[in-house]
Amino acid sequence: MSGARWTSKQLEAFEGKRPKVKAQWATIGGKKHYFRSQWEVDFAYYLEMLKQYKQIQEWEYEPKTFWFEQIKRGVRSYLPDFRVTEKDQSIIYYEVKGYMDARSKTKLKRMKKYYPDVKLQLVQASQIKEIRNKFSFLFK
Repeated sequence: MSGARWTSKQLEAFEGKRPKVKAQWATIGGKKHYFRSQWEVDFAYYLEMLKQYKQIQEWEYEPKTFWFEQIKRGVRSYLPDFRVTEKDQSIIYYEVKGYMDARSKTKLKRMKKYYPDVKLQLVQASQIKEIRNKFSFLFK
């Protein structure tokens, strides 16, 4: 680390670029999980509601790591946030992201390249906000 000092304005500008993450334990659907962000917690509540109303069969939090065996340096694996089993038994993975850094982009690109048959959907801030607004009763 260099000994450079940032001004308070520089710090505020930097902090404003990346959302604060609040990791926490939560019990949802009778299962206790350690979620890495509040958005993941909110999305898990939403998935549990879909499960209870028989819109999906099952959801799991971080159940499978995908390895990029051909890669020798850099990002060599990817752990999606959620695996959802649809009513027709098809599987969709979901990644909840409020902030896309270079590492996250690389993981998603490598997933597309090395696992082209795996369905992966990105859930962004706007979608979480929409879920919060539409299903506010879940989060009280």
